[in-house]
Amino acid sequence: MKVIAHRGASAAERENTLEAFRAAVRLNADGVELDVRRTANDVLVVHHDAHLPDGRAIIELHDNELPDWVPTLAEVMDVCRDPASDREFVINIEIKSAPNDPDYDAEHQVSAAVAGLVMGWGIGEHHGEVIVSSFDIEALNRIRAIDPNIPTAYLTFEVLAPDLLVSRVVAGGHTAIHPYFASTSQALIDAAHTAGIEVNVWTVNDPDQIAQLAAIGADAVITDVPDVAREVLDKNP
Repeated sequence: MKVIAHRGASAAERENTLEAFRAAVRLNADGVELDVRRTANDVLVVHHDAHLPDGRAIIELHDNELPDWVPTLAEVMDVCRDPASDREFVINIEIKSAPNDPDYDAEHQVSAAVAGLVMGWGIGEHHGEVIVSSFDIEALNRIRAIDPNIPTAYLTFEVLAPDLLVSRVVAGGHTAIHPYFASTSQALIDAAHTAGIEVNVWTVNDPDQIAQLAAIGADAVITDVPDVAREVLDKNP
């Protein structure tokens, strides 16, 4: 089971910062998960919320108006690229697209920009792998329409019947399901694997829960504590 550092090693460093992503690499994570939004001048930046802590909306600011600790997506991808390493490293780019947010992207411009950046970066090159996830399946469908070679993952929070969820993902040609831990079951994992779909579970920090996911065959755990997850998996190979 892979260990994906949620917003970087976010228990060790400020989430979604270059320091957090560097820490994830240092702590031997298999990859990182991050959140992407766009600025007023259409730069892709990494930040979970639509607003900065001071209340300003990112979509209303140019990238040079953002705090220094907010990196661009390109900067994060460069930090996670290690030409000297023979270890594949996963970059899970989550597209934020909520109707109540000021940057709601009904036209899926962020999807198009992410696809362009990923195609330029090169999937599978530099010992790296990219997967794009979102709660908005239409954002993922836009990625697939631009380049079906880019892996995509449907994020879910609610509990859905495994067959229904898997059929929705398969119909869109998506690569993986990213369910919330409490919504994950053996039945879901079995149904997904039968259909050739990966199951990467978020956000899990408890060692016993991490071990449980490994035991029932989850493909990856998305966690704030990649060092803890690695220790659990090393003890339970």
